[in-house]
Parts: sequence; structure tokens; C-alpha cells
Amino acid sequence: MKRRVVITGLGPITCCGTGRDAFWRAIQEGRSGIGPVTYFDAAPFHARCAGEVRDWDPASVFPPHRLKRLDRASQFAVASALLALEDARFPWSRQKPNPRAGVSFGSALGGIAQAESEHVRFLKKGIHGVNPTLALQIFGGASHSNIAIECGFRGPGTTNSNSCASGVIAVGEAMRMIRDNRADVMIAGGTEAPLSPLTFGAFDTIKTMSRWQGDAPFACRPFDLHRDGFVMGEGAASLVLEEYGHAVQRGAPIYAEVAGFGLSNEAYHMTTPLPTGESVVACLRETLGDAGMEPGEIDYINAHASSTQLNDANETACIKTVFGGHARRLAVSGTKPFTAHPLGATGAIETVICALALDRGYLPPTLHHRDADPRCDLDIVPNQGRSQTLRAAMNNAFGFGGINASVALRRRSE
Repeated sequence: MKRRVVITGLGPITCCGTGRDAFWRAIQEGRSGIGPVTYFDAAPFHARCAGEVRDWDPASVFPPHRLKRLDRASQFAVASALLALEDARFPWSRQKPNPRAGVSFGSALGGIAQAESEHVRFLKKGIHGVNPTLALQIFGGASHSNIAIECGFRGPGTTNSNSCASGVIAVGEAMRMIRDNRADVMIAGGTEAPLSPLTFGAFDTIKTMSRWQGDAPFACRPFDLHRDGFVMGEGAASLVLEEYGHAVQRGAPIYAEVAGFGLSNEAYHMTTPLPTGESVVACLRETLGDAGMEPGEIDYINAHASSTQLNDANETACIKTVFGGHARRLAVSGTKPFTAHPLGATGAIETVICALALDRGYLPPTLHHRDADPRCDLDIVPNQGRSQTLRAAMNNAFGFGGINASVALRRRSE
């Protein structure tokens, strides 16, 4: 039999709340964290809104000598991991490293914003004006490496960079590591800190972000007829994944079981989804097959729902193909109006939402829905969440390059 993998700790850091309880309150209260850009002057751009983590105080988490070596993305990563480990009541020690604990993380852009700011210093002062630890801060594997160093986790370690699918892929790969007996415990998650002028402007240039000029939170409106693009955000989320027997033996809290994972690539276009949807369909079916589930067992899908015209309509069509008549009974919400879209961190944040939805018996809503799109005719839980006992949930994440990932969670069972 396959080793079972469960979620025992959650550590979200988002624009609508940090920590499990504050984050979940925002979800239940329908409180968006999206606001006007304040980190830099957004006047040159068409997009003016973002999901900024405005209450972040790294000095409250890290001593000065550690902060010198951590860019904002790695700060989020390590801090979210510590929140998740505390929630899981899992002991860790740098002095007594654990060879059976590892880290699987994701980030689309890693330390790009830090590199951008240091480049400004370089142009003004030359190389001697640049932070001497820059190379250590911005390399792709910085997130998982810093978590492993902080916690003494000597098991498998990796950071993937598969665009907006990175967080879900990190969870899926961590599940596989435990299932294949390469680790007993894994920190899985994603982090992103992309809110800097050049990076923000680059996405604005390719017209993928919302150009909404009204009340900022309404810039993100998945499945709405008039949706016009995603809203960039920042943040992180970590989940403690653990072999079931290991978790039970130490009396750990269990939120849900990670049951299946699917991954595909469309080999079609860097930004436009494959019109036939066949690769997304294959990904969702692989996820169900890996979980040993029938479509009718899924009660909730946290959709990628990026609030772009093509993506939301394409995802709806794919869900209908995979779930058939059951699609009419499925709850399918898009939760990016709460958190914005922190790129590679989003899939991890939304896996946290799925785990809490299963544990608490609550369907998160799709906020800011005003005008129905006939191409998105699913039960999107519009505007108001609702209580419902859930058996299983899926979390979809689709990224640039046609990367599709999905993970299936099952409600805890003995």
C-alpha cells in the first residue's frame, strides 16, 4: 500500500491575513487584501492595484545577522515555514538536524525584485555599493535552502520555478517524497515578492494584469463577464506534510489528506491556454487517478480562476469535460480576490484554503461577482461563502508556458 500523506500544519502570509486564524477570518468575512499600489509610483502603468503584505515586520522574526542574507521572498518563505511548524507542533532543531524531514518549495520569480533594487544601487555606486550577499539572496533555491538551514532539515530539498503552478507542484512533489519513503515530513509551499517597478511593468506590458481604475478590490473578479486580468500580489504559504502514521503517533492535528497530484504541459503558447483544453483535462484526470477517486467524490474545486477572459472560460470548459453531470453539483470558487495573485506562492496559499475548507466545512466564495458570464456557468459560490460538509477538494494552478498542476485533498479519515 502507498504511504498516506496528511497535512498537519498551515502557515499563510498574505495581503488579507498572516497566520492560520487571521487568514481564515478574512476568508469567512469576505475581506479582500487588494489595494492601490503603494510600494512605488504606479502612474506610468495601466495596472494600479496589488496585494501588498503591508503589516510585514521581518525584524520581529529574524535577528539582524539573518536579515542580511534574506531577501523579501526568502523572509516570507522561512517565516511561513515557522508558522506551519508551530501550527503542527512539530519539533525542529538546527543543533540536531533531521535527515527524514525535507523541503519542497516553489517561486516563479524568486529574488528578482531584490536584484532589481540592487541593480539601481549598482548603477549609482558600482559593485561596491551592492549588498555583498546579493548572490546568496536571489538564486533560485534560496527559499528551500534557507528553510532547511533554519530548521535543520537534511532530507530532500528543492525549489521549483514553474510559474504560477509552482506552489501546487511543490505540494505534489512533497507528497511524492513522503509516499515514496524518502522522507517522513516535508515543508511544502511557495513564496513570491515581485512587487517592484520593472517586474510589475513587465507584466503590465504584456496586458495580463487588470487595468481596473475603480475601487481596488474589484480589480480581481474571477468568472465575471467583465473580468480583465489578474492582480499581482506577494506572500507565501507553507504546509507541513507528514506520513499518516508518523502524525498519529505524535498526536499531531490533521487537516486533510493529500491524496493525488497531476501535472501536464500544453506545448502550445507561453500565455494563451490551449483552446481544446486537452492538457488541462489530462492533468485533472491524472490527479483523480493518482488519488484513486471518481469525479463524483469531489465536492469543491479551488479554481485557478485568474480573472482573465480566456483562462476562466477555458477552465470552466475543462471542468465540465472531466466531471460531466457532476459539474452541476460542484462548488467551484476563485479565491484570488482575497489574496491577489502572488504567482508561484498562490497554489500553496490556495491549498491552505482547501485544507481549511475541508477541516471547517466551509465553501469560500468568489468575491466581486456582478455579471454572469454564460461561458462560466458553474456554481462559483458567488460573493457569500456557505457551510457544507466536504468529502474531498481539488486545487488547480495553471502557469505561463502552459504548465498545469492540480492536487486532490481528502477529508481526514481514520
